[in-house]
Amino acid sequence: MTPLRLGYLYGIGAYLLWGFFPLYFKVLRPTGPLEILAHRIVWSVLFVALLLGALRNVGFLRALLRRRAALAGIVAAAALIAVNWGTYIYGVSSDRVVETALGYFINPLVVVLLGVTVLRERLRAAQWVALGIGGSAVAVLAVDYGRPPWLALTLAFSFAGYGLIKKRLGLPAAEGLFVESAVLALPALGYLAWLSRHGGLTFGHVSAGHTALLVLAGAATAIPLLLFAGAANRLPLTGLGMIQYLAPILQLACGVLIFHEPMPPARVAGFTLVWLALVVFTADAIRASRQSRQARPIVVDHEVVAPAEH
Repeated sequence: MTPLRLGYLYGIGAYLLWGFFPLYFKVLRPTGPLEILAHRIVWSVLFVALLLGALRNVGFLRALLRRRAALAGIVAAAALIAVNWGTYIYGVSSDRVVETALGYFINPLVVVLLGVTVLRERLRAAQWVALGIGGSAVAVLAVDYGRPPWLALTLAFSFAGYGLIKKRLGLPAAEGLFVESAVLALPALGYLAWLSRHGGLTFGHVSAGHTALLVLAGAATAIPLLLFAGAANRLPLTGLGMIQYLAPILQLACGVLIFHEPMPPARVAGFTLVWLALVVFTADAIRASRQSRQARPIVVDHEVVAPAEH
């Protein structure tokens, strides 16, 4: 199997798992969102620690502890991913799966917006058009909901900010997830202990299957992330960008077709504008990628020649 095909299999696997996350979190009822988040953190640490131990890859911690700037970045990334995970779990638990899907649809546009505001990047005209259409979509949805779609915006901005920090840190997927989860593990354990003391802990008190599903939250978190890392190492950005919409499409389908959440005309109009913005954004990314490939020099007999003009 070629690396490219393997990359697509990894990527599709990751986004399929993320796309069906609403089904997983729904069956964790009656556990509340904060307890689910705490279990997700604690069991992620244990799962990834076992994985790194099996791979005998623990030496990275010593080098990392000497990088104070990196440690500060990890704390910030951990805080953002905790907000993202908690918001998503809350959205699913409160029957707002459609709005969580919206958050991941607009995430690529928020990434572009952060590029302008934080990294001072210059956007192409089509990217400005996509941002304008996306802003109009948020305004339409705010009218439909009677409020700004705060849950979707929180998901989009927290994940975009997390991605920005992760890109600068450059940590591999498993090592990064372990350290981030380890940063959050003490507060998570403290919250679970507090719940247990006050009789609110559901872990071990509902059924054996329910307990097993909470324990599997660590694997459910780590496996798609590792698959995504495998895809990112093998696929061009345009290929990865195209399949990233698979997860919110599946989440939207879960919300509408399985959980029967409402989709009034105004909400359909807002989502249509979001999709139009993504079409403009994706088409521009594909065009820019092709131009970049065409502009690369061609090496012939160790001599560099310019690519042919058409």
